[in-house]
Amino acid sequence: MTGTVLILGASGKIGRHASSAFNAAGWTVRPYDRQAGDMIRQAAGAQVIVNGLNPPNYHNWGELIPQITAQVIDAARSSGATVIVPGNVYVFSETAGVWSETTPHRPVSRKGHIREEMEQTYAQSGVQTILLRSGDFISGTAGDSDLMGVMHLRSLNRGVVTALGPADTMHAFGYLPDWADCAVRLAEKRAELPFWTDVCLGGANFTINELARVLSDALGRPLQVKEFGWWQLRLAAPVWEMARELMEMRYLWETPHSLDQSKLTALLPEFRNTDLRTVMCAGLTLEKMRRAA
Repeated sequence: MTGTVLILGASGKIGRHASSAFNAAGWTVRPYDRQAGDMIRQAAGAQVIVNGLNPPNYHNWGELIPQITAQVIDAARSSGATVIVPGNVYVFSETAGVWSETTPHRPVSRKGHIREEMEQTYAQSGVQTILLRSGDFISGTAGDSDLMGVMHLRSLNRGVVTALGPADTMHAFGYLPDWADCAVRLAEKRAELPFWTDVCLGGANFTINELARVLSDALGRPLQVKEFGWWQLRLAAPVWEMARELMEMRYLWETPHSLDQSKLTALLPEFRNTDLRTVMCAGLTLEKMRRAA
C-alpha cells in the first residue's frame, strides 16, 4: 500500500534516507518546502508524513519541539495522514538494561522530559502516529554529521577511537538506512496498526571496544581507545550551547543499555537488520580510511 509521503526536513540526514527509501519502494515523495511554509497545504493528498524536523544542535528544544509537534499534528489531522516520528532513548532512566516499548519512561534530563511530552502529545492527538525508536543514529552517508563521525572517529587519523564513557559499556545505536527501510514497511502496513504505535529498532547495540576491534580489522592496523575529556566541554559550557546540551546526556555513555526489537520483528518478520560489521564500518568514509591508513 503505497501513496504520497511528505518528508519534513528533507535535506537533513533523516529526511534524505527516508526520501530515498520511500522513492525506492515506489512512493511519490514530496519534500516539505520550509520557506513556502503552510504545512497543512503541503500535506494535502499525502497518506504519510515523516517528521525529520529537529532543531540543530539541540537549540531551543523546549520551545521549538512543541511548535513543530503542533504543526505536524495539525497537518496530519487536515490530510488524514499517518505520522512517522523518529524516537530516541532520552525518555528512559539511568537504569541499565535492555530497553523496549514496555520500559517505563522516567526521563532524567531536560531534553528527556521534552521528548516525553512530545511523545505523549502525539499519542493523545487522535492522529495515527508511528514512533520508530532507535539509539544514536549512524548515517553511513558521506557528508552527514552524526555522533560516530563527529566524536567516535574524530581522531581516527591518529589511530584513536574515542569513547564518551567506559569503553566496555553497551550502547544503542541506530543505522539510518535500516530505520528508513522500517519506516517504509510500517507505512505500508499502517492500516493494520493502531492509532499509536511505539516500536524499537535494535540490532545495532555495541561497545566502543567492539567498534575499535572491527575498525582495526577493517583498516589493517591497531587502534587505541581513549576516553573523551569531558572537562573540555565543561570549560566551554558557559559560552557554548552545544557543550551544555552534550554534558546533559553524558549519563547515556555510562549506563549500559541496548534496544530490544522483538515487537518490530513481530510486525515486520521479513525485515533483516544490516549486519553489525557493516554498520560499525559505515563511518569509514574514503577520506577517513586514507588518513587512518
